Amino acid sequence: MQKKDISIVIPLFNEEESLPELISWIDAVMNKQSFDYDIILVDDGSKDNSWETIKTLSHNNPHITALRLRSNSGKSAALHAGFQIASGDVVITMDADLQDSPEEIPFLYKMIQENNFDMVSGWKKMRHDPLNKTIPSKLFNAVTRMVSGIQLHDFNCGLKAYKQDVIKSIEVYGEMHRYIPVIAKKNGFTKIGEKIVQHQARKYGVTKFGMERFLYGFLDLLSISFVSKFRKSPMHFFGSFGIFFFLVGFGITFWLLFEKVYYTFLIQTNYTHITIRRDVVENTSFYIGLTSIIIGVQLFLAGFLAEMITTMGNQKNNYIIKEKIQS
Repeated sequence: MQKKDISIVIPLFNEEESLPELISWIDAVMNKQSFDYDIILVDDGSKDNSWETIKTLSHNNPHITALRLRSNSGKSAALHAGFQIASGDVVITMDADLQDSPEEIPFLYKMIQENNFDMVSGWKKMRHDPLNKTIPSKLFNAVTRMVSGIQLHDFNCGLKAYKQDVIKSIEVYGEMHRYIPVIAKKNGFTKIGEKIVQHQARKYGVTKFGMERFLYGFLDLLSISFVSKFRKSPMHFFGSFGIFFFLVGFGITFWLLFEKVYYTFLIQTNYTHITIRRDVVENTSFYIGLTSIIIGVQLFLAGFLAEMITTMGNQKNNYIIKEKIQS
């Protein structure tokens, strides 16, 4: 595929009304700046006429490349599919609902090319959203900043810019699109910038995300923090806890058996003043120790299995592309 200045990757789901206006707006901005560009539309299994709209737009627009996923696989899968075929020196991602302004693209491009950022994330400082979305979003971003150490105000903003190397070196799956800056940092791309961008009020349709995204977001943050640290050596995590529980259990059972043998010996050597100790199996501590040993062994087995799994190819992005339109 011929290399471009900019590839614009747009994941979409049921956005037939906004697509003509969005594509026209992007073309106007790109032509004004004389960019060599392509627009990669990824239809994430839309139920409306989004794909028919894309086909109509592509007939008169040589810049459009489009992928259609067979089923709704999520925004992360759609982005990953778009990243796979993006050829621009700079890759821009944006949402299809007209809430991201294409007017920001030249400035994001300049920050990557001239200021040498690995990636730049948009910050919708002034938002046209109700409080039930903005307050949880602020909490979500604050926790992510604290855990990741990346000082961004809006991790979930769909408008971002990347160097080509970044999008070819990372994999996003599940709901990990919210944490692309975190994934990029873990892969060695540490120069991450931020730009205040316009937030347009939604013009067509309704939001595709509910309140559950914040719960899933926190779970995904825990997941990515764990995976990025232990994915190459899961035995370090499971083995450490396995050793701890095994030693605790072994220490308890050893002491109880030693105590039993010791006092039995004293009684048999006519130390009649020694009180007879109850059987080991009647002692609660024995079962605590035995349980700890079992947990330790299980953690070791989990570590061995995880090590084996990491040597096998992953199939996290196992979506199926149904159709493709090549620019």
